[in-house]
Amino acid sequence: MNWKEYEQKFEEILTGNTQAGIYQEYDIQLYTKLNEARQSRWLEKVELLPELVALLQSLTAPQHWVVITEPWCGDASHIIPIIHLLQSATYKVSIDFQLRDSASEIEKYLYKGAKAIPILVVRDENGKDLFHWGPRPAPAQELYIKLKGSYEPYEDMKITLQKWYNNDKGVTLQNELLEKFKFVKDNLN
Repeated sequence: MNWKEYEQKFEEILTGNTQAGIYQEYDIQLYTKLNEARQSRWLEKVELLPELVALLQSLTAPQHWVVITEPWCGDASHIIPIIHLLQSATYKVSIDFQLRDSASEIEKYLYKGAKAIPILVVRDENGKDLFHWGPRPAPAQELYIKLKGSYEPYEDMKITLQKWYNNDKGVTLQNELLEKFKFVKDNLN
C-alpha cells in the first residue's frame, strides 16, 4: 500500500471500519489512536537532515523501499513519518507499506528471531536488497533491551522510549540511514 492507503488504514481502525481481529481490541484501538496523533506531530515537526536529503536527491538509479509495520506499533509512529518524508524528498524512490500481520515479508527480516517492527528494506531497481534497517535506532534498541532485562513494567518502558524519541527528534534514525545510504553509494560506484 502507498502512504495514502496507510493513512486510510489508521482511519478505518479509528472509526471501527475494519474487520482485522486485533484492531477490535480496546487497548489496540487506544494505541492506534495515540500513534496516529504521534505520527501527525512528527510529520509537522521533524527536521530532515539536509545531507541525507541531498544524498537521496542525488540518486542516479531508482530505488524501491518496503516498510513493514503496523498502526498499533509505538516505535513505528516515530519512525514511519520520517521515512515517508525522506521518500517524498526524491522522485527516484517508490515505497510500499506492508502490514506485518497481513501477508508481509517479515519472515525474511526477523530481528533475533522476532517479528520486530518497523523494518525498512531498501531495494535497487531490479528488486535486489541493498540493505534493511530496523526495528529501532541503535540507542533506542539498547534502551529497550536494558528496560526489558530489568523487568520494567510495560507501561513504564513505553514512556521511557517515548521520551527517548522526543528528545532525539529523529536525528539518530536519520544519521543511521545516512550511513547506510553512503555505504551503498560508495560501494555501487
